[in-house]
Parts: sequence; structure tokens; C-alpha cells
Amino acid sequence: MIPGLMQPKPLQIIDILKFAATAHGGVEIVSRLIDEPLTRLTYRDALARAERAAKALQRLGVKSGDRVATLAWNTHRHFELFYAVPGLGAVLNTVNPRLFDEQIDFILNHAEAEVLLFDKSFLALVERLRPGMKTVKTFIMLSDASAHEAGAVGALCYEDLLAAENDDAFVWPSIDENAGAMLCYTSGTTGDPKGVLYSHRGIVLHAMASGLNSAFGFDAFDVVMPCSSLYHASAWGLPFAAPINGCKLVMPCDRMDGASLQELIVNEGVTFSGGVPTIWTMYLAHLKQTGQTPGKLQRVVIGGSAVPRAMAETFKKDYGVRVLQIWGMTETAPLGVIATPTPALAALGEDKLDEAIWTRQGRLQFGIELKIVDENGAEAPHDGETSGALMVRGPWTIQRYYRGDKDVTDSDGWFDTGDIATLDAFGFMRITDRKKDVIKSGGEWISSIDLENAAVACPGVRIAAVVGVPHPKWEERPILVLETHAGANVSEDDVRAFLAPRIVKWWSPDAILFDTIPLTATGKIDKKVLRQRYADLLMR
Repeated sequence: MIPGLMQPKPLQIIDILKFAATAHGGVEIVSRLIDEPLTRLTYRDALARAERAAKALQRLGVKSGDRVATLAWNTHRHFELFYAVPGLGAVLNTVNPRLFDEQIDFILNHAEAEVLLFDKSFLALVERLRPGMKTVKTFIMLSDASAHEAGAVGALCYEDLLAAENDDAFVWPSIDENAGAMLCYTSGTTGDPKGVLYSHRGIVLHAMASGLNSAFGFDAFDVVMPCSSLYHASAWGLPFAAPINGCKLVMPCDRMDGASLQELIVNEGVTFSGGVPTIWTMYLAHLKQTGQTPGKLQRVVIGGSAVPRAMAETFKKDYGVRVLQIWGMTETAPLGVIATPTPALAALGEDKLDEAIWTRQGRLQFGIELKIVDENGAEAPHDGETSGALMVRGPWTIQRYYRGDKDVTDSDGWFDTGDIATLDAFGFMRITDRKKDVIKSGGEWISSIDLENAAVACPGVRIAAVVGVPHPKWEERPILVLETHAGANVSEDDVRAFLAPRIVKWWSPDAILFDTIPLTATGKIDKKVLRQRYADLLMR
């Protein structure tokens, strides 16, 4: 081997914001906040604030390798921490506040987070969870003095901490590009949540690739509003891809209703947004009800669950907005594929192009390799028909879960996604089934197994089966089918009362049915039959 003669400068996350502050310093970041006015700042301001945040965290004892956790919405403060924490060499652990209390405690303890920064709306949650937090020593509310509440946890005020630091330039440490930068946990649908530790190298490469024309297609004229949560695999990488391309950023905080989004889309000139289908169902309903139009909005990327065809058609035909599907997972940081057009598809005509874009999760992107394998491990042809296990590998794909004792890839580096899919001749991937019967409602996972385990503990219940069925608003919702013991007198009200303290409210099944539960030849619940039997139950 002959060594290359280029500079061995490591890829570091902070360099993204430093670049944006230099090349696009005056570009705005607009942010809603909890109990505070709309805030406007620039990339130049954001870098200065990230420097102050890094100094403040360092003064509080945060050092390289430490885990710093957040329970926060899509705001400029959360955005700043995406740079301040990894820039120090520490690890930012973004926690999903919609998980069970026990799962949030598990994540904080498993990560051994020592600092927790949270938005004001999560104060009650933090106070409730405080007794179970074994490692968190410092609590910081992401607020200014006017909105601050220390609460029972004695939270410090984020803006006060920043104000206490001086304006002297902060010397960011040089960090190995393979060092851990962000720790995101899966939703724990089949057990405890699993940690996926992203590296600086992986995040920077992901940010560069996701802005390409084959993916999000960003340029400096775009105004990007992430409606995918920052705590969900870094909001699909948008807080990194947007600054690299000089895009204006608009942060909606926790206000994802149609009217609130429309206000930002129109007033701020949003051209690009992304989120789960449920958000856009509510948004389109608002447009229809008010007769308004989506301003300069050009592209909406939708992921989390399959895009309803009617939604894509409405966006295109009524408003001239292009809908693109995206598929990924926490383990792929999360970009896997995006459904963007190609000349080969366009040559087949507009109808066939739309069909491919709207019915497939996306096409191959540089940096992520995909293959489909059959039960014997043989690679399936790219014919769009032959399905098999979807395998992925690449520089932003997981190799091992955090604190795991072994790699989760095979000897050639392939990770089994747990999905069943096809690949076609145009490089488009389509998910055809799931290996595990988890339910995705409004972009959030619901564990059928956990819900079944809770239901079967109800007195009088013999067998419980949970399946997801189509829903007009949430795309998919759980229904619960029960068989009772002979002579048992169990009502729907009894079951709901039993489940209420045992599950989070949004997991509550939309229907509880008493019926014979079909079994397979091996004695397992035949969920395929149940899904077919009740496919239209919630669509009536």
C-alpha cells in the first residue's frame, strides 16, 4: 500500500456549524419555544451560543466521553446541543419522552447520563422519574429566566448558564472521527430499548450524503422545517444536513397541529419539511377546512410508516407539492433509502413515475448498501417481486449496540433490519412485511407483545392477541382480541380499567373484541388471519 498524501483531518460534527457560521453566517434559525416568544438567530449566533453551552457544560464537570441527555422538542436550544455536546467530545443522548416511564429511566441509567437538559413542559415528567435516575446529577431547564422553574429537581436555567460565560473564542478539542457523538435508543418494542452510538464520522458522512440531489436535494435557497422529532434518530439528520447546505432552519417546537405548521410554512417561506404521515393528515385537513395554500412549500418527505396514496395525490394535484417517501431506522442513523425520481423511471411516463415514488420506500443511496436474501442466505434478484430479509451496511450503519457484548452484523458486515422487502431493477426498495408484529401508530411504535402481556393478565382472560389495522388518521392502530376462560364474565370496561394503569394512554386499543383466536399448526396466534378479518374495522 502507498499512503495517500492528503491531510488526515478528522471529520467532526462541530465543523458543520463552524462552516455554516462562516459561509452562511447570516442565514436564520427561527424557533418556537415553550412559554416564550418566537426566537430568531443566525448560524453565526448559533455557533457563539454552542461555544457558551460547551463552556458551561465543561464548567459543570462534563468531560470527553460523558453522556449528556436531553428530553426536548425541536427548538434552537436543542439544536445547539447537537453541536456543543459532541464538540466537547461528550455524547449527546436524546431521549424519547413518549416512552414508558420505566423505559426512560432504563435509558438514562443504561447510558449513565450525568446531566439532563429538558424543556419546561417535561418538568413534571422529570420530577416523577427523578427517584429512578441513578446517575443524573445535574438538571438544566432549557428556558430563560422569565420562564424558568427549578422544580423539585433544582434545575439550573440554561440561558443563565450561557449568560455567565464570556465571549472569548472557545478552542474545540480535536476528536477522533470514530469517537461516539450521539446515542439514540430504539423504542424497545421487543424488550428494553437498545442504544445505537453514532460516530462523528458517520454523522458527517450522513449529513453530506443526505443533502445530495438523489436524497433531500438541498441548496442554499431552501428553508427546512424538521417535523420529525430531534429525539428520533436526530430528526432524520436534518439538523446537520441543513447547515451544510446553508439552508434556513425553522423549528416548530412541540406545535405540530395543522394551523401552527401552516403559520410557520407561510410566514417563514418553508420549502422543505419532513415528518410522519399523521402530521400531514392533520395539515391537509387544515388546508381543506380553511381553503389556504402551503405557500412556497415544494417537497415533503414522509417516513415512519407507508405514505397513503391519497395523501401523495392531494399534495401533488391540489397544491403542487412533491411527496417523497423515506425509509430508515435508528440503526442506520437513519437514512436508508429515499424515493426520488430518476431519468429511467421518468421515461416510462408520469403515472409510472408516481406509482414508483408513492408505493416504494425509496431508491439506493450512496453510503448505504442494500441486499435481499432468502431463507438460505442467497441474494435475491432485483426484480421487484422476490422478497426476503432486508440487509444493510455502510459507514452510518450499526455494528454493535451500546454496551453490547457482540457485533450484530454478519461476517461481511451486513445488518439484518428485521424487515421483509424487494428490490427492483431501478434500485427501488419496497417493504412488504415485518418480521415482528410491532404496530406503528402516527410514526410511533407500539409493541403488540407488551400489550398482549398486559391484557392476558386481566382476570378471566385466557388468550390475548393484538394486531395493527388501518386507521384513517393514525395510519395504523392496535385492536385487542380476547378469549376468556369458560364461565368468566369479562366486559370491555373491565379490560380497559385493568389496562389503564399498565400502559401509556396512546397504546390503548381502539377496539376490544371477544372472539375465537385462530392458531397456527404450531399453536401460535395466527395474526395474519386476524389482520385480514378486521382489516376494515376502523375504516368504517
